[in-house]
Amino acid sequence: MAKLSAEEFLEKLAKGKPVPAVLLLGDEVYLRDECRKQLIEKYVPEAARAWAISRFSADGGETQAAIGQAQTLPMLSPQQLVFLEDAQAIEKLGEKARDDAVKAIEAYLENPASFTVLVIEADGLDQRMRLAKVLLDKALVVEVGLGGNADERVAAAAVLAKSLAKEEAIELEKGAAEDLAEFVGGDLLRLKTEIGKLATYAGDRKSVKRTDVAALVISEKSATIWEVADFLAARKPKQALEFFERLLREGEEPLQMLGAIAWMYRKLIEATELRAANGWQAARALGMRPEQAELALQSARKIPRERLLMGLEALREADNRLKGGAKDPHSVMEFLVWELSGSRS
Repeated sequence: MAKLSAEEFLEKLAKGKPVPAVLLLGDEVYLRDECRKQLIEKYVPEAARAWAISRFSADGGETQAAIGQAQTLPMLSPQQLVFLEDAQAIEKLGEKARDDAVKAIEAYLENPASFTVLVIEADGLDQRMRLAKVLLDKALVVEVGLGGNADERVAAAAVLAKSLAKEEAIELEKGAAEDLAEFVGGDLLRLKTEIGKLATYAGDRKSVKRTDVAALVISEKSATIWEVADFLAARKPKQALEFFERLLREGEEPLQMLGAIAWMYRKLIEATELRAANGWQAARALGMRPEQAELALQSARKIPRERLLMGLEALREADNRLKGGAKDPHSVMEFLVWELSGSRS
């Protein structure tokens, strides 16, 4: 079948055309969530959602269970939604298990149940393998990714920023949408969060200036702060200091860097409370891209929660010093790094 963009798919749903099986293909969390939300609103009455929406994970070996549910009449609802996440995991199974899973999916798609919408999700598929060929041929394929080109991601994010701003009843100053898109690096889920923060900040004036974006939004350059998490976890302050010195040379402001580190520490604390096995599973809970969520999970396993909480206190002290007019911000950052690495002495 021909591929549809997320926008084209949502338009198709609005027209009321039946969709027996959908493949959500791509790694953009925001677009995927929007498609899920619209599918639920379209096919399952709110009162029946506790019974008529099922979620399974191929990574957890639940492919056969998902197909079985798709063939089972739903309770208290004329239609049901069955989500099968992490379909790319099927490609990594042993030959027999992989063949069995693909055959089950293919057999179902040959004769899908009239009362079920089967939604298969994958961040990417190897088009040389049979699973991809079956799904691309027999399911409605919806692209929920923006590709790997950074410029294209930022351009798409700028367009969405203007649309989300209208939903929040705020107006973005000329250039503000583009600045915001660049700051978040084309991350649409984070873009939505930042638009909400800017709307709250704008208040009654209902307009957001480029200076507001610069003041409130942590840039993606600062968000590369994840690179330093391993240094802090391994108690290597010298390497961490080299990283921060590079950012300072590139023009990052100390307060913005401090905000980025504090954001990272809050995410690390959240990650310690998750049971997710990988970044893809943790992405939605943390509000991050899968690759960043994976880094958060890895770092959270290396730094004790008590040390993370102590780190937040050290960050508050550093923030007070910088805002109090510290004459040498570099020294403040240096002292902070030694504290975060557990090497205060």
